[in-house]
Amino acid sequence: MPERKPRKDAARNREAVLAAADALFARRESPEDVTMADVAAAAGVGKGTLFRAFGDRPGLLRALYEARLEPVRAAVESGPPPLGPATPPRQRVPALLDAVLCFKLDNRRLALALEDSGTGSPYQADHYERWHDLLRAVLQEIPGLTDPAFTAHALLAATRADLIEHLSSHDHQPREALRAQLATFTTRLLPPAH
Repeated sequence: MPERKPRKDAARNREAVLAAADALFARRESPEDVTMADVAAAAGVGKGTLFRAFGDRPGLLRALYEARLEPVRAAVESGPPPLGPATPPRQRVPALLDAVLCFKLDNRRLALALEDSGTGSPYQADHYERWHDLLRAVLQEIPGLTDPAFTAHALLAATRADLIEHLSSHDHQPREALRAQLATFTTRLLPPAH
């Protein structure tokens, strides 16, 4: 049986909801201040439409996160260096982590809301597992690295949204300083080239 295409009004509603949620997260100080009722009202749809399309608040957060992440994903899957698959692993690992850090800096409230959505272990979330699997696979290509899976976890821990928020808001560390510190940390974790 062929897969049904969503109706035009359903696709239009989905886009309106994502745009409304995007705008609300950008304006509100705390991600918790954005409710499903707020998003439905801003999008001009009923709450039932919202729940049918996304299931619940974490589902909406995941959909918005994935929509914003699409350009990064395309660059990682088929783009040129330094993110693309043709990049040597020692250069690609820092570039991938820098992309995660920059994405979370640019989408801080959304990343905080998603990582704090209370839907179980953050390490079992689809978005985390994808980044971990990708990093682990690239790390496995680096000779002398004994535990790529743990190293991928350790590197991703340095890009948690709550840590980034703390360093940028509380410690007032500028973006470029955070990027440089992450690059240095990453380089130190990788075994030296022979």
